[in-house]
Amino acid sequence: MAARESRTPARHRDQPLSRQSVLRAAVDLADEAGVGALTMRRLAERLGVEAMSLYHHVANKEAILDGMVDAVFDEVDLPPAGLDWKAAMRQRAVSMRAALARHPWAIGLMESRANPGPGTLRHHDAVIGALRSGGFGVAGAAHAFSVLDSYVYGFALQETSLPFESSGGDLDELAEAVLGTMSPGDFPHLTEMIVGHTMKPGYAYADEFAIGLDLILDGLELRRALWQ
Repeated sequence: MAARESRTPARHRDQPLSRQSVLRAAVDLADEAGVGALTMRRLAERLGVEAMSLYHHVANKEAILDGMVDAVFDEVDLPPAGLDWKAAMRQRAVSMRAALARHPWAIGLMESRANPGPGTLRHHDAVIGALRSGGFGVAGAAHAFSVLDSYVYGFALQETSLPFESSGGDLDELAEAVLGTMSPGDFPHLTEMIVGHTMKPGYAYADEFAIGLDLILDGLELRRALWQ
């Protein structure tokens, strides 16, 4: 037991164990090592307790995952009442992307839980409410919600998979390496895009998010009258 305590982060030792502290430690562990590293034993070691102590606060690992997802949804800014629907959806999308950047493990879990918590339900209700107030019918709000989430989650997943920092200068090095492996005559369109777009000063892949989001919001605006 003494050896285990010596490996326990000091910031957890003096904190009373609670459902909130268990979930906070689980999120921290997933942020550091991925959700695959999350086990009841490892979580207990992080908190400086025996694994059985966790079950006084959470039923099982599935309940922990439910709570972790709920915690991430709680980090996303809710669309404020009275805000124009496009501005509300843009604000929510930007905030969601930021939350997923902080917690990349959550991308595959956000919509997968069968027991959504209050934060998850509150988030979804607010988004639907903003779309309904903006003139979308029930089915139209569902369509808009689906396409927006598909874009945000998809972009966030792509960002976590890129072999370079989406807002840094690593892309230039990668582009030069790619150009060095191919003949421009064989891939003229790819060469044109790399040289004429992605390698231009100031380019950052992260900027593509806002451009794509505006395209989707403009498209939804055109459809809104048909989805009332």
